Amino acid sequence: MKEPKGVGRMWNLYKMGGFTPAFASMLGSQNAQQMAFIRSINKEQRKQSMLDTPLKELDIVVFDLETTGFYPSNGDEIISFGAVHMKGLELDESKQFYSLVNPKRRIPRQIIELTGISNEMVQDAPDLMQVLHDFMEFIGRRLLIAHAAGHDKQFLNAALWRTSKVSLNHRVLDTMLVAKWLEPKRASYALDDLLEDGGIPITERHHALQDSMMTAKLWQQFLVRILDRNITTLGDLYAYLSKH
Repeated sequence: MKEPKGVGRMWNLYKMGGFTPAFASMLGSQNAQQMAFIRSINKEQRKQSMLDTPLKELDIVVFDLETTGFYPSNGDEIISFGAVHMKGLELDESKQFYSLVNPKRRIPRQIIELTGISNEMVQDAPDLMQVLHDFMEFIGRRLLIAHAAGHDKQFLNAALWRTSKVSLNHRVLDTMLVAKWLEPKRASYALDDLLEDGGIPITERHHALQDSMMTAKLWQQFLVRILDRNITTLGDLYAYLSKH
């Protein structure tokens, strides 16, 4: 995706330290720094190949987003980010990320009922740029995992483009696709059903951090089964997933 006219020139000016005081004031020095950080993380990610990394050693962030609806192109916004860190099979519950986001719009009643996040709860929350910066700092250059990842990826891409004029370069692995490959004859691949069948306690659904934690525990179970099939690297796993 090409940068709109003007943005590339502004970014080049920023990189070269060529902002006028008036322009720097307009953009805001904090926003400029956050944009620079997000772009640098994204640029570094393009250089990295994880495909040869053993699955047992893979650095992973399992994440989830809660949103005001399903379509960022229609004005729907992210209202919370949640994420946890894993290394191979090990889930480190002390390394977690959670933040509400001020969506700068009203949250629909059905979303309040689903997520428990009210308009009052987000009115003093940080804005998207701040939370996106902190989230990108948390994930670094790690592989991302989510359940039914298409929804989260489209919102993350829309947020990155709107705030920093970049698209997501991180690999995103979908546990739903992994489940379809491991158990092709299942009647349902909904997270609740997979958790229940895996004996994973369902804590608080549609809470970004809790959903991330439960998805991480599901991935742990899937990874044991993947390794049992003598699939040892991320590249091997993608090769098998691509056939199904």
